[in-house]
Amino acid sequence: MRSLFSLLAIILLASCNHQEQSKEKPEDKTPVQQKFAIVIHGGAGTILKENMTDSLELAYKEALTEAIKIGYEILENGGTSLEAVQRTINSMENSPLFNSAKGAVFNHEGINELDASIMDGETLNAGAIAGVTNVKNPINLAYEVMTNSEHVLLSGKGAELFAKEHNIELVDPSYFFTQNRFDALQRTLAKEKISSSNKTAFYDPFIKDDKYGTVGCVALDKNGNIAAGTSTGGMNNKRYNRIGDSPIIGSGTYANNATCGVSSTGWGEYFIRGQVAYDISAQIEYAGKDLESAAKNVIQDKLTNLGGTGGIVALDKFGNPSMEFNTEGMYRAYMNDKGQLTLGIYKENE
Repeated sequence: MRSLFSLLAIILLASCNHQEQSKEKPEDKTPVQQKFAIVIHGGAGTILKENMTDSLELAYKEALTEAIKIGYEILENGGTSLEAVQRTINSMENSPLFNSAKGAVFNHEGINELDASIMDGETLNAGAIAGVTNVKNPINLAYEVMTNSEHVLLSGKGAELFAKEHNIELVDPSYFFTQNRFDALQRTLAKEKISSSNKTAFYDPFIKDDKYGTVGCVALDKNGNIAAGTSTGGMNNKRYNRIGDSPIIGSGTYANNATCGVSSTGWGEYFIRGQVAYDISAQIEYAGKDLESAAKNVIQDKLTNLGGTGGIVALDKFGNPSMEFNTEGMYRAYMNDKGQLTLGIYKENE
């Protein structure tokens, strides 16, 4: 009898060992370190395929591809993440497709007021400008503030004077005129007039329903340094020298080599209240989250619960991307160190 129990015990032990060995090994989630990487956005909002013509969709994809390849080439050749961010954003600033510099929206008075910021993840140095009207490429002025002043944020006439003193390219404000942005302002003003005469509350659909065209870029270079930058024309029909999140470090832009780099796009007031870009970094640093889960929590839960709309692009210190948004679409692209391009516009898989 004793020998029978012993035999059963041996059989049971052998069965357990076999089951243990046959279990699949847990998925290895160790991040793959990219030698370099770059991610960009061109704005987020109500971007629906049914509202997009084939030619316009192609134009956006070509503009995004052209921009990201400029930065990719810089990184591939050993250039810095700061240079890659600037030159990539310059490409989008020079395109009338995006709400930044050349394609900027108009304020209530019919003026293009431009904001931008940039941050170095190695030193945590940062520079930003707001409300300039004659700087061809605002991101370049933000970089100049970061590297050649003791300040972080300059605005209005003071920022323009600083630009002139530091030989930043200036243009006549008429350079920023685009007919479609001007027409959008006129439609909004007409709705305001009707609303005022009827003594009814005016609702501007641009604020919540139209797309935002702010541009941004995050890059990781071969030295392991992360940089992030953002550039925008702000909000259509804005008044009182309104400033959004794009020039606010921690809201529109943030970079830290220990965690990640982030560039935001969306309804700026909510990104400021939530300190969206910094919150993502802080969750990685203090809560031990990975970039994907941190970005999802901030955009899909915290920002959404506040009532804010928009999204972010980000890279963690390994070069892994996040392109998280709670709107119908976001113009976006990512390239890894193998040159593989990921391009997207709409929410659903394309």
